[in-house]
Amino acid sequence: MTLLEVIRKRYSCRSYQDRPIEQEKLDSLFEAARLAPSAKNTQDWRFVVVTDKATKHQVAETTNRPQVFEKAGVIIAACSNSDDVMRCGQAIGPIDIAIALEHIALQAAELGLATCWIGSFCTEKVRTILGIPDDIAIIELMAVGYPADSPKQPSREPIEKIVCYEKWQF
Repeated sequence: MTLLEVIRKRYSCRSYQDRPIEQEKLDSLFEAARLAPSAKNTQDWRFVVVTDKATKHQVAETTNRPQVFEKAGVIIAACSNSDDVMRCGQAIGPIDIAIALEHIALQAAELGLATCWIGSFCTEKVRTILGIPDDIAIIELMAVGYPADSPKQPSREPIEKIVCYEKWQF
Protein backbone atom coordinates (compact mmCIF):
# COMPACT_ATOMS: atom_id res chain seq x y z
CA MET A 1 0.00 0.00 0.00
CA THR A 2 1.37 3.41 -0.91
CA LEU A 3 1.44 6.25 1.60
CA LEU A 4 -1.32 8.08 -0.26
CA GLU A 5 -3.47 4.92 -0.11
CA VAL A 6 -2.92 4.75 3.67
CA ILE A 7 -3.85 8.44 3.96
CA ARG A 8 -7.04 7.80 1.98
CA LYS A 9 -7.82 4.78 4.19
CA ARG A 10 -7.59 6.77 7.45
CA TYR A 11 -10.88 8.06 8.80
CA SER A 12 -12.46 9.15 12.06
CA CYS A 13 -13.97 5.95 13.41
CA ARG A 14 -17.21 6.24 15.38
CA SER A 15 -17.76 2.54 16.21
CA TYR A 16 -15.23 0.05 17.56
CA GLN A 17 -15.18 -3.69 18.16
CA ASP A 18 -14.76 -4.45 21.86
CA ARG A 19 -11.42 -6.12 21.17
CA PRO A 20 -7.91 -5.60 22.54
CA ILE A 21 -5.05 -4.50 20.32
CA GLU A 22 -2.05 -6.82 20.16
CA GLN A 23 1.09 -5.50 21.89
CA GLU A 24 3.16 -5.70 18.70
CA LYS A 25 0.67 -3.42 16.95
CA LEU A 26 0.75 -0.96 19.85
CA ASP A 27 4.55 -1.03 19.72
CA SER A 28 4.38 -0.24 16.01
CA LEU A 29 2.05 2.72 16.62
CA PHE A 30 4.39 4.26 19.16
CA GLU A 31 7.45 3.61 17.02
CA ALA A 32 5.71 5.69 14.33
CA ALA A 33 5.09 8.44 16.92
CA ARG A 34 8.68 8.26 18.17
CA LEU A 35 9.94 8.90 14.64
CA ALA A 36 7.80 12.04 14.18
CA PRO A 37 9.59 15.36 13.80
CA SER A 38 9.43 17.85 16.65
CA ALA A 39 10.40 21.49 17.06
CA LYS A 40 14.04 21.81 18.15
CA ASN A 41 14.01 17.98 18.26
CA THR A 42 12.56 18.25 21.77
CA GLN A 43 10.50 15.07 21.36
CA ASP A 44 8.23 16.57 23.99
CA TRP A 45 5.39 14.08 23.58
CA ARG A 46 4.34 11.69 26.31
CA PHE A 47 1.56 9.14 25.82
CA VAL A 48 -0.56 7.52 28.50
CA VAL A 49 -2.06 4.41 26.92
CA VAL A 50 -5.26 3.23 28.58
CA THR A 51 -6.17 -0.42 27.99
CA ASP A 52 -7.91 -1.34 31.25
CA LYS A 53 -11.68 -1.49 30.67
CA ALA A 54 -12.61 0.30 33.89
CA THR A 55 -10.11 3.11 33.29
CA LYS A 56 -11.15 3.41 29.62
CA HIS A 57 -14.74 3.75 30.80
CA GLN A 58 -13.75 6.55 33.19
CA VAL A 59 -11.75 8.39 30.52
CA ALA A 60 -14.48 7.88 27.91
CA GLU A 61 -17.01 9.38 30.33
CA THR A 62 -15.08 12.68 30.13
CA THR A 63 -15.72 12.85 26.36
CA ASN A 64 -18.69 13.79 24.20
CA ARG A 65 -19.14 10.16 22.99
CA PRO A 66 -18.41 7.85 25.90
CA GLN A 67 -20.38 4.90 24.52
CA VAL A 68 -18.23 4.97 21.36
CA PHE A 69 -14.78 5.54 22.79
CA GLU A 70 -14.89 3.08 25.69
CA LYS A 71 -15.15 0.18 23.21
CA ALA A 72 -11.92 1.15 21.44
CA GLY A 73 -8.94 -1.08 22.15
CA VAL A 74 -7.09 1.84 23.69
CA ILE A 75 -7.54 5.48 24.49
CA ILE A 76 -4.35 7.49 24.30
CA ALA A 77 -3.85 10.66 26.32
CA ALA A 78 -1.31 12.65 24.30
CA CYS A 79 0.61 15.06 26.51
CA SER A 80 3.39 17.60 26.14
CA ASN A 81 6.04 18.36 28.71
CA SER A 82 7.12 21.57 26.99
CA ASP A 83 5.92 25.13 27.18
CA ASP A 84 8.45 26.33 24.58
CA VAL A 85 7.33 28.67 21.82
CA MET A 86 8.82 28.71 18.34
CA ARG A 87 10.23 31.90 16.87
CA CYS A 88 7.06 32.23 14.78
CA GLY A 89 5.08 32.57 18.02
CA GLN A 90 3.43 29.13 18.01
CA ALA A 91 3.60 26.81 21.01
CA ILE A 92 5.48 23.65 20.12
CA GLY A 93 3.47 21.25 22.30
CA PRO A 94 0.20 21.15 20.34
CA ILE A 95 2.01 21.06 17.01
CA ASP A 96 4.41 18.29 18.00
CA ILE A 97 1.57 16.25 19.50
CA ALA A 98 -0.54 16.70 16.34
CA ILE A 99 2.30 15.44 14.16
CA ALA A 100 2.96 12.43 16.41
CA LEU A 101 -0.74 11.54 16.64
CA GLU A 102 -1.12 11.70 12.88
CA HIS A 103 1.85 9.33 12.57
CA ILE A 104 -0.07 7.01 14.93
CA ALA A 105 -3.28 7.40 12.90
CA LEU A 106 -1.54 6.56 9.64
CA GLN A 107 0.31 3.58 11.11
CA ALA A 108 -2.99 2.39 12.59
CA ALA A 109 -4.64 2.56 9.17
CA GLU A 110 -1.76 0.54 7.72
CA LEU A 111 -2.32 -2.12 10.42
CA GLY A 112 -6.09 -2.40 9.87
CA LEU A 113 -6.93 -0.32 12.93
CA ALA A 114 -9.01 2.84 13.06
CA THR A 115 -8.62 6.03 15.09
CA CYS A 116 -10.53 9.07 16.19
CA TRP A 117 -9.08 12.33 17.46
CA ILE A 118 -10.91 13.40 20.60
CA GLY A 119 -10.79 17.09 21.38
CA SER A 120 -14.00 17.22 23.38
CA PHE A 121 -13.02 16.01 26.84
CA CYS A 122 -12.69 17.33 30.37
CA THR A 123 -8.96 17.91 30.85
CA GLU A 124 -9.00 18.07 34.64
CA LYS A 125 -11.02 14.86 34.98
CA VAL A 126 -8.58 13.04 32.66
CA ARG A 127 -5.67 14.49 34.63
CA THR A 128 -7.11 13.09 37.87
CA ILE A 129 -8.04 9.68 36.43
CA LEU A 130 -4.61 9.12 34.86
CA GLY A 131 -2.50 10.85 37.50
CA ILE A 132 -1.03 13.34 35.04
CA PRO A 133 0.90 16.11 36.84
CA ASP A 134 -0.34 19.70 36.67
CA ASP A 135 2.76 20.88 34.78
CA ILE A 136 2.05 18.50 31.86
CA ALA A 137 -0.33 19.68 29.13
CA ILE A 138 -2.95 17.17 28.00
CA ILE A 139 -3.26 18.15 24.35
CA GLU A 140 -5.56 15.54 22.85
CA LEU A 141 -7.06 12.10 23.33
CA MET A 142 -7.15 9.49 20.59
CA ALA A 143 -9.21 6.32 20.40
CA VAL A 144 -7.58 3.42 18.56
CA GLY A 145 -9.14 0.07 17.83
CA TYR A 146 -10.58 -2.40 15.41
CA PRO A 147 -13.39 -0.67 13.51
CA ALA A 148 -16.98 -1.86 13.71
CA ASP A 149 -18.09 0.65 11.08
CA SER A 150 -17.07 1.48 7.55
CA PRO A 151 -14.99 4.46 6.49
CA LYS A 152 -17.04 7.57 5.81
CA GLN A 153 -14.91 9.98 3.86
CA PRO A 154 -16.03 13.57 4.27
CA SER A 155 -16.08 15.76 1.21
CA ARG A 156 -12.84 17.60 0.57
CA GLU A 157 -12.19 20.97 -0.99
CA PRO A 158 -10.62 20.95 -4.47
CA ILE A 159 -6.87 21.62 -4.49
CA GLU A 160 -7.27 24.95 -6.27
CA LYS A 161 -9.38 26.20 -3.37
CA ILE A 162 -6.67 25.44 -0.77
CA VAL A 163 -3.39 25.99 -2.64
CA CYS A 164 -1.89 28.98 -4.40
CA TYR A 165 1.68 29.66 -5.43
CA GLU A 166 4.08 32.52 -4.75
CA LYS A 167 1.55 34.94 -3.20
CA TRP A 168 -1.81 34.84 -1.43
CA GLN A 169 -4.42 34.51 -4.18
CA PHE A 170 -7.56 33.42 -2.38
